[in-house]
Amino acid sequence: MGNNSLSKCGCGGLIFWRSTPKDSNPDNFEEASNTSDTKKQQGSREGVTSIQTSSSHKHADSSPASNAKPVPLVNQTLQRNHPKVLQTEGYVNNGRRVPKDAVGISGELESMFSDRQKGSNTLVRASSNNVMMYSNLGNLRKGGNTNTYSQNVGDYRSKKSDETPVSNGRYTNQRVENASKGSTEKVGSLCRVVSTRMDPEQLKIMGNEDYKNGRFQEALALYDAAISIDPNKASYRSNKSAALTGLGRLLEAVFECREAIRIDPHYQRAHQRLGNLSKRLGETDKALYHYKLAGSEADPEEMAKIKRIQFHLNKCTEARRIGDWNNLIKEASNAISSGADSAPQIFALQAEAFLKLRRHQHAEEALLKGPNFDVDQCTRFFGQICNANLLVIRARVYLAVGRFEDALVAINQACKLDSNNKDAMKVMMKAKAVARARSNGNELFKASNFSEACVAYEEGLENDPYNSVLLCNRAACRSKLGQFEKAVEDCNAALNLRPSYMRARLRRADCNAKLKRWEASVQDYEILVKETPEDEGIRTSLMEAKEHVMQQRRE
Repeated sequence: MGNNSLSKCGCGGLIFWRSTPKDSNPDNFEEASNTSDTKKQQGSREGVTSIQTSSSHKHADSSPASNAKPVPLVNQTLQRNHPKVLQTEGYVNNGRRVPKDAVGISGELESMFSDRQKGSNTLVRASSNNVMMYSNLGNLRKGGNTNTYSQNVGDYRSKKSDETPVSNGRYTNQRVENASKGSTEKVGSLCRVVSTRMDPEQLKIMGNEDYKNGRFQEALALYDAAISIDPNKASYRSNKSAALTGLGRLLEAVFECREAIRIDPHYQRAHQRLGNLSKRLGETDKALYHYKLAGSEADPEEMAKIKRIQFHLNKCTEARRIGDWNNLIKEASNAISSGADSAPQIFALQAEAFLKLRRHQHAEEALLKGPNFDVDQCTRFFGQICNANLLVIRARVYLAVGRFEDALVAINQACKLDSNNKDAMKVMMKAKAVARARSNGNELFKASNFSEACVAYEEGLENDPYNSVLLCNRAACRSKLGQFEKAVEDCNAALNLRPSYMRARLRRADCNAKLKRWEASVQDYEILVKETPEDEGIRTSLMEAKEHVMQQRRE
């Protein structure tokens, strides 16, 4: 990015470690196939319906490359047997009124199944472009025996997959809810089942309909189906990238854009989309490169945002070089607010600065606000050395807030990625020593060997003097030994590092009560009651402390 070293391996040679956000310029779907692509099946269209994104997205580019008019994809047999799909307006998605041209194959299929369930006498002819009911041959209908096994083709889905439900023998428009749970399984829609006999352009149109309505998981499944039929179509890859962006899977979206560009190096829409993703990931040099290749697709406002991000990242580099941690935090925040909202290395810069200022709670919060990408994908995008440095910072934060197991996992990953990383080796040794001291101390404390447990925690503090968990644990030992004053000092140190550390606050309140510092005890108990109103023990302790305060005032 620019001429600073942050673009390569972060500030001062470091590159650091997102969700969950959507494409900054979503979604300008490809409205037509590339001119170099050929039609694959009868009924293939070069022009498709224009797409309007959901309320959280900008309006899509509705100008097809071929300037073709929208073409309704209604099979002649369906026109003959289902005249209602030819009306000026259609009904899809549980009665929602939409323009006729927007009623794609999904709406037609749903109408077919709906009529069949209602006992319609309309006969449906099976063809290569439409669906035949399982166990019904041609226009024959089985009747009489209520036990006759008859179901639609949508029931032929894998039992292991998480698919759109099929209810009462008809395809429903209920959308998959597990997308919000982070599920990466494919959505098994009816269209997916019959994709091998459908035009991939039709699948793309149906995916566009789902995308514009915010149903990114289903849109992703439909684009995947189109790709499985025609894997060499750049527009399918680019649209899949948009759906992945909508699901917060930015690195996967980047890889799909790259594939689209590999198929068609001059595909401006894919360059524009990859520029947006690179901007959000803090890779400003890459973003500018792809925006230059985006041609008319490039947005001047986005170019200005990239320049602002570069400016703030240059400031971050300088602040880190001279150790101006407060300014580093400020400039990193400015870079994030300027558009680099999913750049793990920038959030890690903030976390590192908070660690230097011994504000461990804020360091953890900075990491939590940033993305949490898969390690392998992050390595593929940022490179082994850069991702290793990022994992080192993550391990340091985990260690500082007492997440010892997570710290060990992160630092082990860092050492595997870069075995020559000296910082990683130092953190590895420190993490092992601190984790071992905590484990030994806990065992001794459980055995009521409080003096020996205190010594064990002190050994850990020699390696990490500002570890809030070890400080709090030593305070517990000192409290058991009657050293309440020293216990309060340890709790004060732990709370300075992590103000929301409730265990340290409770321990301090208890020690102050034993020292008869009732007012100080009341202050801590009141905070604890707000944080844990359901805890009756804390509420009782607060009432007792208040009674002592009143008694002292009467005396």
